[in-house]
Amino acid sequence: MAGPRIYATYLIETAFPLEQAAATMAGEQSTGTFVRVPGETDELREAHAARVEQVTEMGEVAAPSLPGSGLPKDGGDGRRRQARVVLSWPLNNMGPSLPNLLATVAGNLSELRAFSGLKLTDLTLPPDFLDKYQGPQFAVAGTRALTGVYDRPIIGTIIKPSVGLSPEATADQVRVLVEAGVDFIKDDELQADGPHCPFDARISAVMRVINDHAERTGKKVMFAANLTGEIDEMLARHDHVVAEGGTCIMASLNSIGLPAMKVLRAHARLPIHGHRNGWGMMGRSPVLGMSFIAWQKLWRLAGIDHVHVNGIANKFCEPDDSVIASARECLTPMFASPHKGCEIMPVFSSGQSARQAAPTFAALGSDDLIFAAGGGIMAHPGGPAAGVRALRQAWAAAIAGVPVEDAARDAPELEAALRAFAG
Repeated sequence: MAGPRIYATYLIETAFPLEQAAATMAGEQSTGTFVRVPGETDELREAHAARVEQVTEMGEVAAPSLPGSGLPKDGGDGRRRQARVVLSWPLNNMGPSLPNLLATVAGNLSELRAFSGLKLTDLTLPPDFLDKYQGPQFAVAGTRALTGVYDRPIIGTIIKPSVGLSPEATADQVRVLVEAGVDFIKDDELQADGPHCPFDARISAVMRVINDHAERTGKKVMFAANLTGEIDEMLARHDHVVAEGGTCIMASLNSIGLPAMKVLRAHARLPIHGHRNGWGMMGRSPVLGMSFIAWQKLWRLAGIDHVHVNGIANKFCEPDDSVIASARECLTPMFASPHKGCEIMPVFSSGQSARQAAPTFAALGSDDLIFAAGGGIMAHPGGPAAGVRALRQAWAAAIAGVPVEDAARDAPELEAALRAFAG
């Protein structure tokens, strides 16, 4: 059947012949089952079966990476191989629906006994999805316009401790941060509407500080208010942020799901800051789950404007090349012109300080990012204002191509940051 197709790329590991294993994947996720059934006509298969577009062997492994895998009926040849497999489906199978797309390209595949490893690594989607999904509303340009920050990263931070602060104590911390010169502040993902810090009271207290600072200085700091909750709660919380003069909302993506994000995006008048907490369950294994590259495309279509990508030399397990690949993908259009590209703002966080500015810029080649540092600002020996200045100095040096140690000779805040965060 002619028409748009969806393409999905996988890493597989199997003891079965590779072409047979790929055909099993295609059948399981389209017209086939373990036996031919009535109604599965040649015409139906021609119109709706998934196609194996490419199989590229990548080498052998000594032992199965995951438990529970099986062998061919004849026992096989004793070799277990990894391969890159590309499958495609006609869009007509599920229509432009993200939940049903996910059921198609992920579905039952990871449970098939033929595989000791299977991971979704990329997706290529037709622009037909833009007929139903709005994509990002603000993205990079809109976020820069709201923060008034151009020609450098947006310098951000996170409310800490994650939980335990009252609305008034949260506002006190925000006061310190806005006076320090930060551009962006976010709630921690663990604090949305706890009884000790109700959402409405917290946002009202925080926005009084931010609005007062804006009136005095002309700089309105962006605060990403964590409104994660049930759909009706999130819509009401969004409206409260708007009423208080806020300029950003935040949601924990894996907690709310794609359909809830579609509803929130259709309602939203503010940028949506997407937090990826829980992604490690899908992405950490090299042979199971889903890569960030594939995962973030779903959420870009659903309508987020920012998303966390971890950071260089982070406190977690993700290597630097994976972090940079994730950030670069966020800034890469999903669709060719003249369609909407759906680029979004990557957010670097997790143990970031002035030391990571130069390697981040060198690897990414762009300053279109939010650079969020907690301890890198709050734990600066000269205080938060010196921490913010040190980050700006580090990024100015990185963009200008000046070694950070040379820049630090004329920038005492940067010099102190390099000493403080040497480890």
